[in-house]
Amino acid sequence: MVVGADTVVAYQGQILGKPADEADAKRMLTMLSGQTHEVYTGVCVIEDGKNKNYFMKKQKVTFYEISDEQIDRYIKTGEPMDKAGSYGIQGKAAVFIKGIEGDYYNVVGFPIARFLQEITK
Repeated sequence: MVVGADTVVAYQGQILGKPADEADAKRMLTMLSGQTHEVYTGVCVIEDGKNKNYFMKKQKVTFYEISDEQIDRYIKTGEPMDKAGSYGIQGKAAVFIKGIEGDYYNVVGFPIARFLQEITK
């Protein structure tokens, strides 16, 4: 079995992948501050080189207002540099999260419960 998955963040029709640099991370986090955005994770499963199963999950995440100082401190940790939307809900950015609508694990990057449902069909 081969499993592939990837996650992106979307805000107002714009896809926010991993930041190119610290300035890009700041741009994304500033954009998301005080707003609700979507997190999409796509998963594809291939078994025996032929059986394909794929699905996508979407969640909504709302941020508190984040000050420039908080954003700068967070960027200095290095954590946002390899994360879609420049944040990891499971890490230091957890303090930015006002609410989540849906599957936490999808926002982390892998919807484990849905995955199990799909492979046991």
